[in-house]
Amino acid sequence: MSASPTVKTLFLVRHAKSSWGDASLPDTQRPLNERGQRDAPMMGERLARRGVQPELWLTSPAVRARTTAEILGRKLGRASAGITVDDRLYGATVDTLLDVVHALDDRLKVVMLFGHNPGLSELAHRLSAQITHLPTCAVTEFKFDVDSWARIGHVGPVEAMLDTPKGA
Repeated sequence: MSASPTVKTLFLVRHAKSSWGDASLPDTQRPLNERGQRDAPMMGERLARRGVQPELWLTSPAVRARTTAEILGRKLGRASAGITVDDRLYGATVDTLLDVVHALDDRLKVVMLFGHNPGLSELAHRLSAQITHLPTCAVTEFKFDVDSWARIGHVGPVEAMLDTPKGA
């Protein structure tokens, strides 16, 4: 009998609420609004209480996604320099998001992706039918009993969790 597979944990985080106050800003430059600035630290504190420690943080280049990642990072003891910007995550489709996940180094066990809807909600729903929508600053956690990230999406998670600023 072979050894049991390694558990891979994938977090999907939708950026916190952003501002539409300055119509002259390109979409990628929109900052968090007051609610986003309040919700992101709260979600980071919840993750910190659970002892969450992703090995790899990938974020969309959009200011709202990067800022959300940085705020959560501060709550989890992760310096901004330890957060990787991945241009593919901005406006990513489900297939693009899965391509990113499938290409992850199999030595990694815990990865956190920061991005946008509709792609993140669609991926979360594909991975777990119980999750139908990710509101702003939602955090999903999927645990997979696999030894390779390339298997995610082909096999379902053994555990799926959704947390939102208003509660799961």
